[in-house]
Amino acid sequence: MTDLVIRALTESDAHLFHTLQGRDLVGRAAFGHRYATLRNGGEYRPEWSWIALRDGVVVARAAWWAGPDDTEPVLLNWFDFADGEDGAGAELLRRAPLYAEYELILPADWRERPDVRAAAEARIAAARAAGMKPLVERYRYEWTPEFGLPERPGRLVFCPEPDDAVILDVLRRVHSVTLDAHARRAIEGPGGLEQAAQEELDFFRWCPSPRSWWQLAYTPDGEPAGIHVPAHNPSGPCIGFIGVVPEQRGHGYGYDLLAECTHFLAAEGAEFIAGATDRGNAPMVVAFARAGHRISQERIHLV
Repeated sequence: MTDLVIRALTESDAHLFHTLQGRDLVGRAAFGHRYATLRNGGEYRPEWSWIALRDGVVVARAAWWAGPDDTEPVLLNWFDFADGEDGAGAELLRRAPLYAEYELILPADWRERPDVRAAAEARIAAARAAGMKPLVERYRYEWTPEFGLPERPGRLVFCPEPDDAVILDVLRRVHSVTLDAHARRAIEGPGGLEQAAQEELDFFRWCPSPRSWWQLAYTPDGEPAGIHVPAHNPSGPCIGFIGVVPEQRGHGYGYDLLAECTHFLAAEGAEFIAGATDRGNAPMVVAFARAGHRISQERIHLV
């Protein structure tokens, strides 16, 4: 086989990204997303979009994504290759000087569809060959008004909290005992629990939705119970964060927070609400189902 040419795209040749031959069974293309650069109304930057060519033909491609004001990639969320070019895909990831978590987007039933499962496993294997490792599998949820608003139990009192220091303290408490894989990874790093809490706060600030939307929840006797953050990310309305402090767990308050967050965004005119949780976070899986949020996708994260 001939040697690979691996390089970033430019604005003038970004059309090459569309020339890869193959079926769009997984990833963003499988859900109707189309690659386009920021200049052309899309979400990607040509310098963060890389291709591998063999004899002038694109055999692998990868695009790193970020918000419009970000100076570094946030996610690798587009990565695929032609049949039999798994090695080219892995080599592209090894050589591209860009580093971000890989989010592989999959249909909810991907395990039951042999062709889709094979496509997913091929991408995971190529990413692993490039030095990445699986972190977590997550459910992606979607609520729309036709599902109906979830019942509010009325057990908690919700209040905006303008002081970031108070928010940060609640986040520390929530993550001191957590099932969330991203938080646990942050805690295992040099920044520990403080880093995990700060990453959540940084995400809230990154979202373009109003700071005034962040709310703490209290029991009727005034004890802190948790936090919910209705938000908008660059794709639209979302459940930004749901967290119950450890001493208040066991009462099903995750549902109360999620129900309130759903009502809040619906009152703001949301025509859909996205949400997500780790597959292994059983309490939140139950809460999402009870609140009428339907699983729309699964996502596998590698780091």
